[in-house]
Formats: sequence, structure tokens, C-alpha cells
Amino acid sequence: MKIHSELQHFNVGPFKVKQPLPNSLVNGLSPFLLLHHAGPSFHAPGSINTRLSPHPHRGFEPVTFLFSGGLHHKDSTGAEGWLYSGDVQWMTAGRGIIHSEGPSEAFAETGGTMELIQLWVNLPRNHKMSAPRYQDLKADKIPVVTANGFSTKVVAGNYASVAGPAETFTPIDAFMVEFKAGGAAAYTIPQFFNGIIYVLNGSVLLDGSKIDGLEMAVFEGTGRTIELEALSDGKLLFLSGAPIEEPVVSYGPFVMNYQGEIKQAMLDYETGKMGKLDF
Repeated sequence: MKIHSELQHFNVGPFKVKQPLPNSLVNGLSPFLLLHHAGPSFHAPGSINTRLSPHPHRGFEPVTFLFSGGLHHKDSTGAEGWLYSGDVQWMTAGRGIIHSEGPSEAFAETGGTMELIQLWVNLPRNHKMSAPRYQDLKADKIPVVTANGFSTKVVAGNYASVAGPAETFTPIDAFMVEFKAGGAAAYTIPQFFNGIIYVLNGSVLLDGSKIDGLEMAVFEGTGRTIELEALSDGKLLFLSGAPIEEPVVSYGPFVMNYQGEIKQAMLDYETGKMGKLDF
């Protein structure tokens, strides 16, 4: 286990974003490519009215965990949807899609606190050109396991014999976890899998090491059971996945296996083969 506290900061459309992955020491942790944490930020009524302009993706899955707030998305396939606090959007970019996302009109009007994580999950070569799709997973359809001061929302994979609703192309566990001071829980990373614990806020104890808010613990190919003790109230994201043992080449919003495929993705986008989205 290694604990990382390095964070890069960006402005992404209306969001101020922290990036724990990748960092100067970890260039992704297969199958996880990137992790962005936006918020928590409070917005007064009518104060947030910008969104990300239309942009393309190919070859991976952007996953949005919305801890609080309201989001609206629309894409070049004609799909459109709304996310509310506790919802998750598991988007497969596949062979290519152009989309735009930002605060929903209702959230912009009423204001409130926005906090989300966007995770990029790699796709194996034989699925990189899959048809684009969305899995809009509503909070009331995501099972929660509550015990010993920990509430674990099982988004993907399995926990305590409970299966999450997200369909994944490779084996992945993804849990949104809230914890209370003094609580305890155990999570298992299968043999040869990589794992991540990212603490959004609060503090937990793991193997005698304290992990504070905005810190990330990584586990590379080491199957083990992780025992956590909550030192305060807070929340974290737990991820575990089978590594994809293939070359990775990325450029901006495209993640493929070889440089020539990146050039083709750029050409397909420029010539309209990923569709069109006017917003």
C-alpha cells in the first residue's frame, strides 16, 4: 500500500477540480485511468449557469459519482438525462460520442452544494469500439449495506453478498462509502487486482496508517482484505479492478492502444463520424 497526497488543481468548465490520479508517481492504475474530484462547493441561487461545451470521447468509460447537486447531460446520439444527489452515471464512450454536461436548470435555479467524482475506466481492446451507452443509476436503485458505522453503496461488483447494478466490461468493484467516527469495515481486493481508496473527507485508519481527506491509498496487484477504522465522520470511494494487460496510448479525450488509433479517432471526430451536438 502507498498513500498519495499530491493533488493537481484545474478549472473544468464551471467546476474547480482536484486530480489525485494520475500524479507524478502513479500514471494510472489499470483499469483506472483518471480520477477527478469536484467540490464540495456551494453555489447561490442563479450563480452557476455555465457547462462543459460539447466534447468527444472514445475508447473508455467516464463514470460520474454525484455525491450532491444536480447534473444534466446530452449527447450526439440523442440521449439526454438528469442526475441527482446519490446517482451514478456509467457512460461507455466506446467507438465515439460527443457530449455536454453541467449543472441542471433546477440546481442552477435553487443553488446548493455540488460534489462529484469523475472516474475514467479503461476498456479492453475488443470493446473499445463498442456502441456508446449510458447507465443512469438512480440512488434508490443502488443497494446499500449498513453495518458498524459504515454505509456502503454497491455501485458495481459485489460486497457482503450484495451485487451492484452497473454492468462492466471487466471485473470491477466500485463502492460509495459513508462512515461514522468509531465505525469499522472490511473490504476485499481479489488476488492480482489493483485497488484504490480515495477519501473525500474525514479520516480513516488502515494498517496503522492514517488516511485523511483528499488522500489516496493504492494497492497494486496485492490481493488482500482491507480493514478500516473511522477516526471521524466522512466519506470515501473504494475501487478494485482487474488490470487490463494491454498497451495504453491517450491523447486528451481519446484512450486507445496504439498511436495510429489516436490519429484515427481525431480524424473521425473532425469529419463528423462521432455525430454532432449543438448546445
